[in-house]
Formats: sequence, structure tokens, C-alpha cells
Amino acid sequence: MKTSIKEAKRIALVAHDNKKADLVDWAYYNRDILTQHKLVATGTTGTLLEEKLGTPIKKLLSGPLGGDQQLGALIAERKLDIIIFFWDPLEAQPHDSDVKALLRVAVTWNIVIACNRTTADFVMTSTLLNDDYERVVPDFTAYMNRLITK
Repeated sequence: MKTSIKEAKRIALVAHDNKKADLVDWAYYNRDILTQHKLVATGTTGTLLEEKLGTPIKKLLSGPLGGDQQLGALIAERKLDIIIFFWDPLEAQPHDSDVKALLRVAVTWNIVIACNRTTADFVMTSTLLNDDYERVVPDFTAYMNRLITK
């Protein structure tokens, strides 16, 4: 099964506390590209980015307060195309289980996800970013219709 990702992508921008400044710096550097797309962010990251980029950003809850789960829901509803998530691998997060669930659902639904600046740079410079793209979506029909035995 395929789903069309339109020219204007729906991009989520997320960062743990120790990575917020890095994400804001990266987003400012890529502002000309990012502002051509629909942006969504969690918590204070969204406010910081909106101020720095001077463009409206749909702001969700803070990650630990449900923002990560809101992003997961957007993925499951096919309302998100790309996640740029600067997470901190050296700091334990109180919502690690939510982060893991977000990463799992992104991989499950074949969503573009960049977890560091280098990968985010590659995504932003991809020729696929500014064109329509047919994303392969796994067919979970058999899984949804499986028989549960006791």
C-alpha cells in the first residue's frame, strides 16, 4: 500500500531540554526550507522555534505531558510525514517509554525520522523533500484480522 506525501510536508520538530538550543540553531539555519512546509512541535520547543523562525508552528503538549503521544497519534492518522527529533542519548528522561513508543510507531508506519543534526541535514537536502512522494505504508490487514486464541 502507498500513501502520497504532498510537496508541502508535515514536519514535526522535537528536542529534549539539552538539545533545544541545537535544534533551534539547526532550524534557523534551515528556515528557508522549513517555512515552506507545515510545522508542528512539542511544548516549549514550539514556542522557541516560532519566535526564532518568525513563522506559525502548531504547538502540542510538552513531551512528558503527552506531546510525544500526540505525535504518535498524528503518525497513526497519517497526518505527519517527517520527524526531526534531537533527543539526548546521554540523559535519562522521565518519559523514556513515551519516546520509545514514538520511535516505534514512526518506524512501524515508515515515517522519515532524523534523530541527530547530520541525518536532519541529509533529510533537508534530499531532492525528495520538495516533490510529491509515494511512501510505502505497511499493510497491517492480516495483523488487524488475526485470530486471538486463548
